[in-house]
Amino acid sequence: MQLTPDNLQHICGAAVSAALKAGNLISSYTEKDLEIKNKGIGDTLASQVVTEVDVMAQELIVKMLTKVTKLYDLGTLGEETPDNHERFEKDYFWAIDPIDGTLAFINGEHGYSTSIALVSKAGEPVVGVIFDPMTKTIYQAIKGQGAFLSGRKWTVEPREMEPLSFLNGKSFLEHPLHDATLKSMETIVKKLGYPGMTSKFQGGAALIACWALENDPACYFSFPKKVDGGGSIWDFAASACIYTEAGGWVSDIHGNPLDLNRPDSTYLNHRGVLYATNEVLAREIIEVGKRLMKE
Repeated sequence: MQLTPDNLQHICGAAVSAALKAGNLISSYTEKDLEIKNKGIGDTLASQVVTEVDVMAQELIVKMLTKVTKLYDLGTLGEETPDNHERFEKDYFWAIDPIDGTLAFINGEHGYSTSIALVSKAGEPVVGVIFDPMTKTIYQAIKGQGAFLSGRKWTVEPREMEPLSFLNGKSFLEHPLHDATLKSMETIVKKLGYPGMTSKFQGGAALIACWALENDPACYFSFPKKVDGGGSIWDFAASACIYTEAGGWVSDIHGNPLDLNRPDSTYLNHRGVLYATNEVLAREIIEVGKRLMKE
């Protein structure tokens, strides 16, 4: 079925309610001992760890979304359950990450969030909701209806003469291209006339993207890799919708749309991702990526 703007508003409202409820559940466990397990998948610690709270939060979200899921005949893809392939059968599917940034949650660090998106079968994100339980900040967007930051209309706010913010996860500190990337970013800083660069390596993909969007000029990206890892559909779908509606740039590292309904996997490691607060910066990073990936 084709969803109308009113349908999408209804769906987004349900996603916001579910994200807030899940965020409150997550917050109630921040001072408790957690049972930590290893999924045995992915190539970084951040992608391998899972707690009982991840599972409980996803179950809560799915339950809260049951009514709208049935009403609009939606599929469901969640991080903590096997891919049931409904994303290929339904016109739209949920992409749910109950705790994006589980490692940050385990360590008591800022950077974890609840991320819920609605994605079309064609791989286009049409609803995106991200909730930060630590600051109680809610980021949301609906295709064609704009982005909102804790209830107020939100667009990228260009800031004159501010240093470039380069954000990424902790795993990037051990990336083979870490040093070369930082050198290349310094070159971009000089070329575009930014007064320096700051960097922050902390948190999960969803909040890192939101933090970048709040701090123009800023960027967050990852390079393709041959092994599974580097984030999945549920890590990027919500923020991709938010970026598009807020006027930011989101693509794979080559400048193409994100592959948010990849037929052979849920991972996006095959193309990488790129988030930037403006197109000029994004184009420079794409060129840097081409060069670094050839070396």
